[in-house]
Amino acid sequence: MTSSNISFVDKFEAGQLGKKETFWRDHYNFLKDRGYTLRNRYSPDWVPSWKSQKNSSKSWRDCEDGQLIHYARVVDAVRADGSLVVLKEIEIDSNPEEIPIGKLFSSETLAKHPKNHCVPFLDVIEPFEGSGLAFVVMPYLLKTVNPPFETIGEVVAYFRQIFEGLEFMHNNHVSHGDCKADNFMGDTVSLFKHPPHPSTPYMRRDYRGEVSLSTSRTKKPVKYYLIDFGLSKVCRPEDAPHFRPPPWGGDKSVPEFSLPEAKPCDPFPVDVYCMGNSIRRYYTDGWDGFVKRKQGFDFMEGLIDDMTNSDPQKRPSMTDVVLRFEEIIKGLDDKKLRSPVLDVGEKLGAFRKISHWTTQWINKLRGIPAIPST
Repeated sequence: MTSSNISFVDKFEAGQLGKKETFWRDHYNFLKDRGYTLRNRYSPDWVPSWKSQKNSSKSWRDCEDGQLIHYARVVDAVRADGSLVVLKEIEIDSNPEEIPIGKLFSSETLAKHPKNHCVPFLDVIEPFEGSGLAFVVMPYLLKTVNPPFETIGEVVAYFRQIFEGLEFMHNNHVSHGDCKADNFMGDTVSLFKHPPHPSTPYMRRDYRGEVSLSTSRTKKPVKYYLIDFGLSKVCRPEDAPHFRPPPWGGDKSVPEFSLPEAKPCDPFPVDVYCMGNSIRRYYTDGWDGFVKRKQGFDFMEGLIDDMTNSDPQKRPSMTDVVLRFEEIIKGLDDKKLRSPVLDVGEKLGAFRKISHWTTQWINKLRGIPAIPST
C-alpha cells in the first residue's frame, strides 16, 4: 500500500469504509443476486478480521479486508462460475455512449476480429428503477507493467496491440478520447501462480503471501486492451466534421488544447498524439523525473515524434502508424528483441545477466519467437 493510500485511510477509524466504498456495500446484495460477489469488506455483515480474537495481533494493513479500492467506480468480484471479474459503475446520463460503444466492440460481429483490443463487456447490469446507474462487467486485468516486461520484444508486442486496437476503433468510426497509459491494460493474471490483489498487487488476492510468477509473456503471450470508453465518441462519416471542444481526457499536454482561445478540434489526431505521448513518457523520453527513459527504444523515436507533432494535420493516421511500425520492427534483430528492458544508466548484475541470457537462449533454441504473438 502506498503512503498516499495510508494517509487517506488514516482519516478513518480502522475498519470504517470510505465514502465511496459504502456505495459498494449498499449494492453488495443487489450484485450478488445477479451472480457477482464482492470481497468480504463490502458485505453488509462484514466484521473486520483484525478485530477477531484470532487476529488480534494483526494490523488492518496486514489483512485482506483492510485494503481499500483504488478507483471509486471500479471494484473486483467473483462471478458465479468462479472467475474473477471487474465491475464498473456507470452513470447513464453523464456517460450515454460508454455502454453502447462497449457493446459495439463486444458484439459478435467485431469481438473476434484480431485487431479488436477493446476490453470486452462480459455483461451489463441494467439500472434498477430510478437509480440511473448501470454496471458493466469486464475481465480482471492488470496494469501493463505488472509484471515488469522482461524483453524489448515483449514491449514491441504491447506497442503492436495498442496501435492495432486504436486503429480498429478509428476504422469503426469511434474516437477513444483518453489514450493515456493507465487506460491500456493486460491480461497478465495468468502469468502468476495466484491472482494479485487489486489494491496491493505484490500480494496474492487471498492475502496468503506475496505473488510469484509461473511463466513469462514470451512463453505465454498476453493480450492487451484499451479500456474506459467514458470519453469515447461515435463519429459517423456522414456527420463529418467531428470537431469537439477541448479539453478532454487525462493528457493535458495536447498542443491543440493549449492554444489561446482553443477551438473545437478533431478527436482522431488527438488520440494519435495521446497514444504516442504515452510511449514517449514511459519508454523513449521519460517523464519529468517521474519515469526514467528506457534503454534500446531509439527505433521508436521517429514514429513517436510524428505521432506527437504539434500540428495535428501532420500526424499520421493510426493505419499509417501500424504500417510504419511493422516496417520498423522488421529491422530489429533477434538479440535486440531479446535484450532486457532497463532504465537508462541501469545495468544487470552478473547473476541477473547470466540468468536473463540463459533464459533467452533456451527460448530461442525452443523456437519461441522473440516477439510474442497471441
